[in-house]
Amino acid sequence: MTHAEHDAGHGEHGHGEHSHGEHVAQFRRLFWIMAVLAVPTVSASGMFASILGYSLPTGVTWVSPVLGTVMYVWGGRPFLFGAVDEIRSRAPGMMLLIGLAITVAFVSSWGASIGVLQHQLEFWWELALLIVIMLLGHWIEMRSLAQTSSALDSLAALLPDEAERIVGDHTQTVAPSELRTGDTVLVRPGASVPADGEVVDGSADVDESMVTGESTPVRRSVGDHVVAGTVATDSALRVTVTATGDDTTLAGIRRLVAEAQNSSSRAQRLADRAAGWLFWFALTAAILTAAVWASIGQPSEAVIRTITVLVIACPHALGLAIPLVVSIATERAARAGVLVKDRLALENMRTVQTVLFDKTGTLTEGRPAVTGAVARGGRSEDALLRLAAAAEADSEHPLARAIVAHARERGLEVPAATDFSSSPAVGVTARVDGATVRVGGPRLLAERGLSALAETAPWRDEGATVLHVVVDDEVAGALKLADEIRPESRQAVAALHDLGIETVLITGDAESVADAVASELGIDRVFAQVRPEDKAAKLTELAREGRKVAMVGDGVNDAPAIAAAAAEGGVGIAIGAGTDVAIASAGVILAGSDPRSVLSVVLLSRQAYRKMRQNLWWAAGYNLVSVPLAAGVLAPIGFVMPMSVGAILMSASTVVVALNAQLLRRLDLSPDAVLRTLS
Repeated sequence: MTHAEHDAGHGEHGHGEHSHGEHVAQFRRLFWIMAVLAVPTVSASGMFASILGYSLPTGVTWVSPVLGTVMYVWGGRPFLFGAVDEIRSRAPGMMLLIGLAITVAFVSSWGASIGVLQHQLEFWWELALLIVIMLLGHWIEMRSLAQTSSALDSLAALLPDEAERIVGDHTQTVAPSELRTGDTVLVRPGASVPADGEVVDGSADVDESMVTGESTPVRRSVGDHVVAGTVATDSALRVTVTATGDDTTLAGIRRLVAEAQNSSSRAQRLADRAAGWLFWFALTAAILTAAVWASIGQPSEAVIRTITVLVIACPHALGLAIPLVVSIATERAARAGVLVKDRLALENMRTVQTVLFDKTGTLTEGRPAVTGAVARGGRSEDALLRLAAAAEADSEHPLARAIVAHARERGLEVPAATDFSSSPAVGVTARVDGATVRVGGPRLLAERGLSALAETAPWRDEGATVLHVVVDDEVAGALKLADEIRPESRQAVAALHDLGIETVLITGDAESVADAVASELGIDRVFAQVRPEDKAAKLTELAREGRKVAMVGDGVNDAPAIAAAAAEGGVGIAIGAGTDVAIASAGVILAGSDPRSVLSVVLLSRQAYRKMRQNLWWAAGYNLVSVPLAAGVLAPIGFVMPMSVGAILMSASTVVVALNAQLLRRLDLSPDAVLRTLS
């Protein structure tokens, strides 16, 4: 919603705090009330009756003036307040054009009704239709922009509802807001860290993917820093609080999101520019009309022609040109799993030159998966996987779940294990088929005095997690676990390259991991080991190179960059399977996890913008033709356009705009169809 529209909403609904959804509901309610009032107002209008050729019964003379005044004061109030705001800001646009038209129609109609002006200047029907059509356009527009969630509320939701503060020999349950620097809290397995702090006791694998984007849980031990909102996956920790409230990392991300969202609302829109041009066109035409007719000694005709010009210039079709396209485009996109929340994003996507992809959960699956195996001692890879899955079956660690899931996917029968035990940062031990099976990382090998298999060196260089399987103190093989690349990612990157769009990978992962993914996908540039608070800065760097950037991500750490993309004139896109805060920060949401849907947004943007331009030309074309004719430019040859003809042109223009927008419903946005269309 533009600044003018925002103030117009306050003009209608007061200056209190209202949500975007409340404004949508109030515009909807106002539209239906005005639509009901418009029926008798139009039907009882003498001018409308003469155009259609029917006679009005006696006693209805004052129906149109009374109801028309109610419609002007009540239904026209949002536009009048918006017009005043545009005058104050010296930025004429849609609101001023509408305000001028309904005010001229209102004053002229009252003049005709009380006999001061000629009967043909009675425009109550035109006033009523203009207010109803404009309210419909704004309701459609605001509904298409309505946000379904709050980014800031989603950030707050990452924090636990309760924290366990350690007091002496017992724990005390408190709200995170009650914690103070220096407090020590207990974080149980599976629980979220309530505040930024330092580990003072214990060791655990901490899932930081929601905040940092790191796909693999990170081992945090005594002396390590942990961030509010992250999750201890396997063991308990005692953490001394070092930052609370506005000083936490999460709060810093929250501020970045808020700043970027606020700055994005200042963008100028296509319809506003067109309305500004039409305002000056109509005003200039009216002044010239008055001057010319007055100069040839026909002052009464000067008044008639000038008022007619200003009323005919009212932007009926222009008011629906963009909102109808946006409404139909967003509806069509939603059926294809693409939710467009910000219509500026829809307009901007067609000119994007660089797509910035987060790695974890966007181009990759966002969870560890077994991607390689090497076996020793005459065992097959399947036999090795059976032993590893049996030993890991009772573990809740993400890597253990990945191994068990992979064995099931391959249809392997996993034997039962006994005597299971787990050692944090070392691995697991169990008895399987009469043998002692151990699965773990480098510390396991060090404890048993064993060496890593030479074949695993390239895996480590790629940043993959390597787990060795030890059977009765002999290395039986090793498993490679990594964040698996989505198969659709390759098609998405290749298609973007075909469109001349640069691709960039940004991640908190190590350079080796990022380079491996980028190399496999053919991505142009890589930003690795980027902290959450620096992602938005990287996007700004690209924007300062003169490139329009789209940011695609799914985590809390991506939210500032997603929001900043819009602030820099680009587009923020969230993977719908990601976090609520990333979704709420984005202008476009992909309901699924298929990165090829980015291409659907590109196609939708190009087609929708094409329809917008076509509709604007139709809408403006009506003014460019009818205004000079209404002014009497052809009077020297004996033709002055009657008001009735102007009304027919107005209606025809609105119908053409509506029908043209409907053609967007035929657009196929499925990934396969989009690839065929763009190829």
